[in-house]
Amino acid sequence: MFILFVILTLFFCFMIFPLSAYTERDDVKEIGSRLELFVDDWLIQDMDRAELRLHHPTPKEISMTFDKPWEGNTCGYVTVFHDGDKFCMYYRGSNYDWDNKNVNHQLTCYAESEDGKNWVRPELNLIEFNGSKKNNIVWDGVGHHNFTPFKDANPNCAPDARYKALGSHEGGLMAFKSPDGLNWSLIQPEPVITEGAFDSQNLAFWDSVRGHYVEFHRGFRDGVRDIMTCTSEDFINWTEPQWIDQGDAPHQHLYTNATTAYYRAPHIYMSFPGRFMPSRKKIEDHPYPGVSDGVFMTSRDGLHWHRWPEAFVRPGLQPERWWQRNNYTAWGILTTKADIPSMPDELSIYLNEHYYIDGNRLRRFSLRIDGFASVYAPFAGGEMITEPLTFEGKELVINYSTSAAGSVKVEILDENGAPIPGFTMDKCPEIFGDEIEKVVEWENDPDLSSLAGKVIHLKFALKDADIYSLRFK
Repeated sequence: MFILFVILTLFFCFMIFPLSAYTERDDVKEIGSRLELFVDDWLIQDMDRAELRLHHPTPKEISMTFDKPWEGNTCGYVTVFHDGDKFCMYYRGSNYDWDNKNVNHQLTCYAESEDGKNWVRPELNLIEFNGSKKNNIVWDGVGHHNFTPFKDANPNCAPDARYKALGSHEGGLMAFKSPDGLNWSLIQPEPVITEGAFDSQNLAFWDSVRGHYVEFHRGFRDGVRDIMTCTSEDFINWTEPQWIDQGDAPHQHLYTNATTAYYRAPHIYMSFPGRFMPSRKKIEDHPYPGVSDGVFMTSRDGLHWHRWPEAFVRPGLQPERWWQRNNYTAWGILTTKADIPSMPDELSIYLNEHYYIDGNRLRRFSLRIDGFASVYAPFAGGEMITEPLTFEGKELVINYSTSAAGSVKVEILDENGAPIPGFTMDKCPEIFGDEIEKVVEWENDPDLSSLAGKVIHLKFALKDADIYSLRFK
């Protein structure tokens, strides 16, 4: 009798709460209509014969050769951002004298571009160098070693501080302001952040999602260059710096961090650290050891990060990129026109090369929109099922790519993992091609209004295909 009672009890529980499919409400991803990228496993519940794959940008033209008298072979710490109808670039003008083994000068310079590819140095007539103001120098005071500006997106910022910057001086980070991005002044004479090791490109920006300033700077943890972060409501008073958590990633030197909120999905932080391997030496006639590459990591809170152990940008076949302090990614992601007219806009990032050499320069690299990483399956086929989620909107839009023989199909599952009639795999026409925004349909109907607000899963069947991102509209 007792056994019968147990059997009936278990049967009742399984009927009401299916063990393999029951979803706790706290586990549901409420994504609304925001863009979600597959740069981590946050939205992935299960993959079968599929994988998360890191992609790599394509090298393009040289954007800037630092050959002016006030520039030199150690120019670096580049910042780029979009400002109105132009792109802005800031960088350190610097030259290392190999004969005397010292740095001749350090200055902050400014350039601009209409397309992100062709950059010009405006003659600003602001600061004198070698007896002339005919140059593009905007700052030569404290913090000139790593002066790192941004345009403040805080809607309440003062008119004379539309642009802000950080720069290191005597063991701390100094805060700067400007009404136009060209004429700069100190906000206060004392540093605003003092805990850390600041010989790097330290940066801050207004986080529009979280409603405060966020900052990332270099520190040494157990003798290894690492990243600290803190926040502020007013850019002056900052929280105590905290070490970021990189999970299972190897504890390696990260020289710069180039952290930004991705403009299409600003709830996701992206970082492009320069990874420094100090004990390695590839070019024997270079006097200093150390080689570098660019890596990629993301976070959804600024503290906990997913870092890919593989390189995002390798040094490659140029011997000069295997010299010390090359391959550091500039801070900032720009959207630029593709070189091929029929193609959609692309992302541009910039990396330095030929550091320490005459002809020190900056090169542009391109990437498809959202194309940092993807869920990929080979021609043999694979599947991915999302975590339970709710959405707002009436259409599912995907950023995808297939081969000529590849395909994508999508099925919608209910809260318990069962296919929803009308949105099954056999009702989804095979999707193939390469598009940034493709509306998914079932029997020629994309309307998902009846499912908005309900807990669902998405199931993707992939064949020689990548899914980079999705959103509901």
